[in-house]
This record gives sequence, C-alpha cells and structure tokens, in this order.
Amino acid sequence: MLQKRSLSLSGHRTSIALEPEFWDALQRLADTETILLVTLIARIDAERAPTQNLASALRVHVLKSLSPRHCEARSDEAIQNQT
Repeated sequence: MLQKRSLSLSGHRTSIALEPEFWDALQRLADTETILLVTLIARIDAERAPTQNLASALRVHVLKSLSPRHCEARSDEAIQNQT
C-alpha cells in the first residue's frame, strides 16, 4: 500500500506516494547524512532527469544506496570525517 506525503520543493507543494519501506529507507539515508528528509528529497529532485518522475527517482536512489560500491564510498567518507 502506498503512503502519500505532501511537502514543499523549491517553493511548490507536491505530493509523493511511495511504499512505507521506501519512506523508511529514505529517512535512514537522511539520518545517516544528518539532514532533513525534505533536504534529501530536494537534492534527489534537483539531480533527476527531466523525464523521470520524482517517485521513481526516489526509489532508484534508495536502490543505488544499497549497492556495494555506494556503501564503500559512504564508509570512506565516514572515515575521512572522523579524522
């Protein structure tokens, strides 16, 4: 079942419908970066292709964040931030 949430992006109200698991994953990613969920969504929105809808871009972002390559880059970044 999809969960619909409303938020403001670039000064415009929009609604996004995603499965609860994707909302949870996005929140965890935002928490990892210590940013607000809306900030993460705004960044993904700004980076997506004009032909890709926002819900799809969010799902793809979550899936890419699970790739081993992405996880290694995040680990390297965390180590650099500690020094």
